[in-house]
Amino acid sequence: MAQAELIHRGGGDSPGSIVRWRQMRSPRPGSLIVPADLSDRTDFENATRGLVARLEPGVIKAADGRVVYDADAYTAATSGECPDTVNPSLWRQSQLTSIQGLFEVTDGIYQLRGIELSNMTIVEGDAGVIVIDPAVSAEVSAAGLALYREHRGDRQVQAVIYTHSHIDHFGGVLGVVDADTEVPIVGPAGFLEHAVSENVYAGTAMLRRGLYHTGMGLPVSATGTLGVGLGPGTSTGTVGLIAPTLDITRTGQEETLDGVRIVFQLTPGTEAPAEMNFQFPQRRALCLAENVTHNLHNLLTLRGAEVRDARGWSRYINEAIELFGDDSDVAFASHHWPTWGPDNIVTLMKQQRDLYAFLHDQTLRLMNQGYVGSEIAETLELPPELDAVWHTHGYYGSVNHNVKGIYQRYLGWYDGNPAHLWQHPPEAAAARYVQVIGGVEATVERAREFAESGDLRFAAELASHAVFADPAHAGAKTLLGEVFTRLGHGSECGTWRNNFLTGAQELHGPVAPAPVSSAGMASALTVTQLFDSLAIRIDGRRAWDLKASILWRFSDTGVSYRMELSNGVLTHHPTSRTKDADLVITLTEPQLLRMLGGAGSDDVQFDGDPTIFTKISSLTDRPDPAFAIVTP
Repeated sequence: MAQAELIHRGGGDSPGSIVRWRQMRSPRPGSLIVPADLSDRTDFENATRGLVARLEPGVIKAADGRVVYDADAYTAATSGECPDTVNPSLWRQSQLTSIQGLFEVTDGIYQLRGIELSNMTIVEGDAGVIVIDPAVSAEVSAAGLALYREHRGDRQVQAVIYTHSHIDHFGGVLGVVDADTEVPIVGPAGFLEHAVSENVYAGTAMLRRGLYHTGMGLPVSATGTLGVGLGPGTSTGTVGLIAPTLDITRTGQEETLDGVRIVFQLTPGTEAPAEMNFQFPQRRALCLAENVTHNLHNLLTLRGAEVRDARGWSRYINEAIELFGDDSDVAFASHHWPTWGPDNIVTLMKQQRDLYAFLHDQTLRLMNQGYVGSEIAETLELPPELDAVWHTHGYYGSVNHNVKGIYQRYLGWYDGNPAHLWQHPPEAAAARYVQVIGGVEATVERAREFAESGDLRFAAELASHAVFADPAHAGAKTLLGEVFTRLGHGSECGTWRNNFLTGAQELHGPVAPAPVSSAGMASALTVTQLFDSLAIRIDGRRAWDLKASILWRFSDTGVSYRMELSNGVLTHHPTSRTKDADLVITLTEPQLLRMLGGAGSDDVQFDGDPTIFTKISSLTDRPDPAFAIVTP
């Protein structure tokens, strides 16, 4: 039996019903590990506790009738017994994340869960409500707010809080407030910088990889995606951003919003570069953002991001225990279900604290003994107490790729072996491997032998070389797709499952680009960020012979920027100098946004050579939202 299929699948959630190969965390690939206690139904009780109402039907549509989220599909896909195409541990987690509706967390605090990847929390105040993390898209946050109002009255939004800088925690803001709202928008220090860096600068690449990460193009089914472990699927509606108007700049900062006192804790560099926990002292309720959830999170997400600081993450959890642990009766987060009772809260937080610290410290220990990331990832074994509880399981992150992320954070991509310093890129390497093996046919045959013997990992590597050496070879693509599918069906980690299955999908035809876009964030960008977005699209080779300069004068703010193109680089900076420029452009910031968006330059004043901006614009390229990943 193949390694990814070394799973006994028993009946449902009865005690002892499964023994699984925990492929993404096992210290020895192929070893069988006894699962956490299946008779413990606490997570299911907590995930359904306080249910006020389900969203009926669980289908959310855009104004044009397009479905942007289908919660009913996840409920249907995870009903009944675990099928042979899903890791039983992931099946259990997916059943939990598919539970949807409006839930009362504690007096005056409600959550919308299961109608989006992330949770939206609503806190009742004196005159209205505070919305925490308004989902990915406006259609979802509007539907969630409507469900709340149906049962709690037509309370108006008095403030919005972003816990951190990831799009699933701010993208739906325009579904709960208007773009010109005057209510406070609260976020951690550095929020806008990091939201833009992650979702705009590298947005196209991250969205493309994110499609594989989330399985967005897969059917919601027992043979397709069941979510990402952190939550069900991602909505595909309208994304927007309103910049924070109230920054949280220090731990211990207190703010009163709509009569509700809140005490904040900054946690930068944990799950996001800009993130914060906070407590509602009068309600003894603690919001843990995305720092403490019911799974092992990512230290390096498969969609791509900055490597996160496992040591800092652990220390901030410890600080939260000291600040809030004894004074909280309920802890809730931006994903998953709450935890009630001070003892339970502290136990959860301590175990999560120890989880990230253990991965960090043991990776560094073995690194300093000369092991490289891939070696450490194969050998690291969690302590029995941590391994025995469900919330340490790698449903979203994994021990394997988190260890490699820690290694990368400290030592980078190079493992110190000069043989790996200047390797060929994929297509060139594939041609050489295939040549050594004896041709594409021989490579496919060897890959098939490894697949049949149960070594799916090496079978995938060989078959991938065959595909990159000869993309038209049907046998190579078919075999690689079969291996990816088997690896996906055996994965405990939801994001590994999605990556494998979407990779298999690409081998059968082009994978459509993600039906979401960060374009709706443009109006919140600063001038510098807008110019940065232009600069990273300059084709250096085509541009390196042109020298040009523009002085941008903004009549609405009184600020000027100097832009220069030289050596294929577009630099820009605020300036108070009146140095000569080839072109002077006088306009407002909204006019700049329209110009860069291709909407024309009416009412914009040009002094000097009017072709300069056109020449610079012509040297940019267009990002490709559908680039191939598992094929050349």
